[in-house]
Amino acid sequence: MKKAFTMLELVFVIVVVGILAAVMIPRIGSSSLREAAEQVVSHIRYTQHLAMVDDKFDTNRVDSAGNQKWFKERWQIFFSNGENTFNQWSYTIFSDRLGNSTGNPDPEEVAVNPLNNTKRLTGGANGAALIHSGDDEATHEMNLGDNYGIIGVAFSGSCSLAGSQRIAFDNLGRPLRGAFHNYTSAYHAADRLITAQCRITLSDNNENIVIAIEPESGYAHIL
Repeated sequence: MKKAFTMLELVFVIVVVGILAAVMIPRIGSSSLREAAEQVVSHIRYTQHLAMVDDKFDTNRVDSAGNQKWFKERWQIFFSNGENTFNQWSYTIFSDRLGNSTGNPDPEEVAVNPLNNTKRLTGGANGAALIHSGDDEATHEMNLGDNYGIIGVAFSGSCSLAGSQRIAFDNLGRPLRGAFHNYTSAYHAADRLITAQCRITLSDNNENIVIAIEPESGYAHIL
């Protein structure tokens, strides 16, 4: 009866363990990136949901100059980084409804976190009067850099306009692009509706993952 491993068997086991480690370690290292992407997809879908159930159409909504502004108030998801987000990539879901609609997510404009109504759906934003990443009202998970190690957020040309990294949805759930506080009409120009697949690339120190938003339907998913 054989009572011990041969040298060949031991070498074989070591090789198999090495192969498994080589396969599994990259997957373990990239899990936080995948988690971040899944979270962003769920929040994009939630932004679309808010836009469809909370139709902003109201011709009586005007700014201080008497111009209609309801179309500036559509629900949007906005990515940014800076000093007040610990210089990390963060994002916010808000409706730019106060004052003349400045494009900044004022605290009262930010969606309430449905999982914790003491918090708002923002990982923090820059500006003295805004919710910052360290504030009690912030949702920590939405600071992608601090929570998931994300070091880059890049929009494809199909959904970025003049460097804007924000997406809004109309009452039909269709995605729009650009700086919405600069809109002068419901769709401002023909190029504001997203007509080609929008891609948002999240990056950590090791690799990238791509989130796609489909034109017309606004369906968000991971590629």
